Amino acid sequence: MQSRFKLHLVRLAVLTIGASVFASAAVAQSGSAEQKAVEERQALFKEIEKTFKPVGEMLKRKQPYDAALVEQSATQLQPLAKKIPDAFTVDTTKAKDIKTKARDNIWTNMPDFKAKADNLVKALAGLSEAAKAGDEKAFRPAAIAVGRACSGCHDNYKDSD
Repeated sequence: MQSRFKLHLVRLAVLTIGASVFASAAVAQSGSAEQKAVEERQALFKEIEKTFKPVGEMLKRKQPYDAALVEQSATQLQPLAKKIPDAFTVDTTKAKDIKTKARDNIWTNMPDFKAKADNLVKALAGLSEAAKAGDEKAFRPAAIAVGRACSGCHDNYKDSD
């Protein structure tokens, strides 16, 4: 009788250890999904920053105005900007071990967040149209509108450096 009791204890211990390992693996896997989401959205924003840089340099008059380059940048940026809401489908608010500048209110105010991303897409369309006109005077307000659309989101949804 005592050996049966020991056998049941061993089985219970094995099941408990197995459950603990399974739970740990599930937690680790969810953490890695969150980490991957953060890495993907950071890569998206780095690509946006790199693509907009020449336009910003022209806006600051550090680089001569080049309508073709502005149009190219705006054309490349529009599909990137459309990806922004999808980059935030994974809620990373609970992942405390992941470095991110995304504020928690993105996920509690997703309609506004998406609207701000849409504003960026519209501003980029305006920048593209201004570049097609080839007029630097039309370029400046359109480029400033893109900057404001970026800031409108960053001010509400991104922690500063």
